[in-house]
Amino acid sequence: MQHSMISMALAAVSLRDLALVQAVHRHGSFNRAARSMHISPSGLSHQVQKVELALGAPLFERGGRRIVPTAGGQQLLQQIDAVLAAGEHLQLIARAGAVAFGGELRLGVPASLGPYLLPHLIAPFPQHFPGARLGISEGKPRGLLRRLHEGELDAVLAPTAPGVSGIAMRPLFFEPWELMLRADHPLAAEHTVAMAQLDPAEATLMAESHAEGLAGSDQGHIQDVSLESLAALVSLRGGYALVPALAHERLASMPNIVLAKLEGQVHGREIALYWRDASPWHADLQVFAELLRKLARQRPGLRVRSAKA
Repeated sequence: MQHSMISMALAAVSLRDLALVQAVHRHGSFNRAARSMHISPSGLSHQVQKVELALGAPLFERGGRRIVPTAGGQQLLQQIDAVLAAGEHLQLIARAGAVAFGGELRLGVPASLGPYLLPHLIAPFPQHFPGARLGISEGKPRGLLRRLHEGELDAVLAPTAPGVSGIAMRPLFFEPWELMLRADHPLAAEHTVAMAQLDPAEATLMAESHAEGLAGSDQGHIQDVSLESLAALVSLRGGYALVPALAHERLASMPNIVLAKLEGQVHGREIALYWRDASPWHADLQVFAELLRKLARQRPGLRVRSAKA
């Protein structure tokens, strides 16, 4: 039988203590870390010192405007991250099996997709995954994928992106862009419009997507706003924008706005489901991906992709 070489002091360090250390590293400030972890700054400082004494080495340089790791602390912090990740994985495996997703699927969805897809997902989700909750986080695709990689989310719906180590991806559907115009635009009466008819200087584009295939798109206005705010800008400024097809019903109902199809080569975005390779819920996530493909088949204009990555 192998005897543990862990000291009594280190054995007294809890995962919560390590999470507090990780929070200081993440925020670069004891005050901000304390707020995020719901502890007093003095209490946080005491717990960090406890970990440092147990390890026999300082983790942070104190006294500057930003708390930074020491040279040795940087290596120790990497090991602390690994210990916390292993603890989370242990908990997930223990919870997996009885209920899909261990009881809750923490799903990240871009703000330009969630409001238009999720209403069709809310009702069938509990039918397919009894006892499981669906937790939604909206944001930008890059930030959502970062949170997935760091373990804050279980899965993310996002446009296809270059492969990332440790992340699995399953394609779901292609969503075409539609043309959004102010009602008095010269092309507003057309049911279909060719890209060549558009003046790039009149474009108001989403920062998230800015319309692949729009020649000279750098001449337009790039706006980091919601689709409803984008519609309001087009209504005020005139011009046009390219918007995802799933938002058609909502945007078409807005005053002073009309929508048209694009002629010729179809431009749009490929939507995929992402999750960590280490997730214990591969089977559940495959079923969830198939549910999303089924919903996509029921939505006009979407093209369902093969289940193969």
